[in-house]
Amino acid sequence: MDWTPVVNWFWEHGVRILLIIALSVLLYVLLRHSVPMMVKRTVAGTMKGKPRTAIKKRADTLSRVFVGTGMVVIIVVAAFTIVSEIGVNVAPALAGLGVVGIAVGFGAQSLIKDIFNGTLILLENQYGVGDVVKIAGVAGLVEDLTMRRTVLRDLDGIVHSIPNGQVAVASNYTKEWSRVNMNVSVAYGEDLSHVIEVINKVGKEITADPRWQPLILKAPQVLRVDAFEDSGIAIKIVGETKPLSQWDVMGELRLRLKKAFDSEGIEIPWPHTKVFFGNSPQLKE
Repeated sequence: MDWTPVVNWFWEHGVRILLIIALSVLLYVLLRHSVPMMVKRTVAGTMKGKPRTAIKKRADTLSRVFVGTGMVVIIVVAAFTIVSEIGVNVAPALAGLGVVGIAVGFGAQSLIKDIFNGTLILLENQYGVGDVVKIAGVAGLVEDLTMRRTVLRDLDGIVHSIPNGQVAVASNYTKEWSRVNMNVSVAYGEDLSHVIEVINKVGKEITADPRWQPLILKAPQVLRVDAFEDSGIAIKIVGETKPLSQWDVMGELRLRLKKAFDSEGIEIPWPHTKVFFGNSPQLKE
């Protein structure tokens, strides 16, 4: 068998194809290493004074999107270049793809809407990877964000993939800082001034604790007497924490308040029902 034509074709076209593949891989490696550094520098410059965690979230989110988009562009360009090198005329293919693209565009309006909304989410920095958000009726941790969809993982570990076109309202629970917002109920017979004093004291103690101090921006304290409930009086407590720390702080605060109330003899009410046997009690006139 005469291998001369194969050898000639390899030296004429095969080497170029291998070179295209090698250059594509090299471009991807450079893209993956250079883009995150450039994005981090740019974001750090535009977000001066912001917490490092916020800067890191923003940089990671943009880096993922840019690297993913760049990888798609490299693959498409390399594929057309290789096909052209093999000898296939790509001009009619490109023209055909243009016609197909128009037809697909009419049938893929939702996809276009997803990409458009995803672009706005990224530009406006509504949320990023690592934030806890509620979108399209689903709340969870943002694990991935692309131009087309947002991936959330809820407390049950369930992963939700939500098209960005369905994001009408985005509620971010961890934007720059988070808030302690909780109610504590006490019995109607308690001295509210004393109760408020105890709660504020516990709030100052947890803020001064070296373990919790780095997470708290503003000490939890009583905001107001919030409501007269069926079994007790609700007292509103608010404070400020670093992002994602509010739930841990509230859990520790509840634990300390229970111990403090037990120590001070402050009753935490629970629902109860009074049952009368015989004649009903006479109402006072």
